[in-house]
Amino acid sequence: MERYDQLYRLYDEFDTDTLRAHQAFVDLFPPLDSRVALTYWEDASDELAALRGEIRDAFPGTGETYAAVAAHATRDQAFTGLDLATKYGRPVNALVLDVDETLRSAGTTDNEIPRETLHLLTEFHEAGVPIVVCTGQTLENVKGFLSQGLGNAVVNSGDVSVVYESGTGVFTPGHGPETKRLLYEDLDEEVRSVFERLRQRVLTDAPEAVARGCHLQGNEFNVTLKPNFETGSEAAGEVIDDALVYLLDLLGVAVADFLDAVEAPNEGSDERIVGAAAGEWTRAFYAARDPEISAVLDERGEATEDVEVPGAVSSFLDRVDVAYYEADAAEVVSRELNKPVGVDAAFDVLGIDDPFALVLGDSKSDLRVMEWIDEEDAGIAAAPEHASAVVLEHVRSTDDLVFPAGDAGDVLRTVYALNRLVSVE
Repeated sequence: MERYDQLYRLYDEFDTDTLRAHQAFVDLFPPLDSRVALTYWEDASDELAALRGEIRDAFPGTGETYAAVAAHATRDQAFTGLDLATKYGRPVNALVLDVDETLRSAGTTDNEIPRETLHLLTEFHEAGVPIVVCTGQTLENVKGFLSQGLGNAVVNSGDVSVVYESGTGVFTPGHGPETKRLLYEDLDEEVRSVFERLRQRVLTDAPEAVARGCHLQGNEFNVTLKPNFETGSEAAGEVIDDALVYLLDLLGVAVADFLDAVEAPNEGSDERIVGAAAGEWTRAFYAARDPEISAVLDERGEATEDVEVPGAVSSFLDRVDVAYYEADAAEVVSRELNKPVGVDAAFDVLGIDDPFALVLGDSKSDLRVMEWIDEEDAGIAAAPEHASAVVLEHVRSTDDLVFPAGDAGDVLRTVYALNRLVSVE
């Protein structure tokens, strides 16, 4: 109990609120050319040093650790960090971070990663903790905001990796021939052929409402339709629901056409896959596996009943996933390419042989990473309070690391405390 007693003493006897305020000011508002601003910054820096010095002197041998914790974490964050340190007995040695609605939020951060969050990430980087950004976005999008937010020196340090398009590729600058791994190239020709057919037809065959209201995201492999309206708006919701139904039907036709071509059944055989029924098969298949897809089909009167999916079609669809994100996106992805596969590849490139990662995310694709980490006893998971219900259920059943929307810094400060306190005897 000594560490808990010391932590109680730290937050009871010292002005940790003022300490954190000075630390935040010094970190986030560097001195400017203005003489007044420079003086203010220097005064805050001097007071910060004095407050940290008082704590160092009061805790011989561990004072620097406690001063760092108090300067970054609130009382609740520090005690949660200590609970995690006691439970797991090891520090977090990798960050696995989703971006949209996790690091940033359209509703609370104007879709920008907060300055505080970016600074905390640089502190973890400076402490030698690799960062894996794990997102459904394209590589070019991620490279742009990472370079702008973290700086080229951090991004190109060799300790930052990007798992993009939900696991179709991994980009880790500074690793020579391993810098870019195109994981979709490892898929067999069957799956790649169907995705090629989808990409060729997805916009040209689309009904007018979808063709005018959506665009094809610039993925290397996945087929993702995004709205030409503000994400989350009523118009975006309507067109993405239309796009979901359309993608299900188009996927059915592409799979049926492909199986006809590769199976080449004997003339007159009743085993031939019939393309006309393909949309009903895919609707039935995915509605049975995803309640959100089922709800959209029911609402639009597009649900199918008493449909028997042919064995060949069902076997193939087991390898393909249709993802629905309300008022945001409808997409087709390979089940063999997912975020856990991408994160595992990123760990391999980064040389993380014994990971204990913090996984931040809000969606079902992030849940797969969380579950994989949990099964391997290789980390902890956290989610924003507006995350998918299944994600929140998992997070609350493990360590209950739920943070306010747009405030990933809350859990990053908790893990900062964990990493400092775990080494205190």
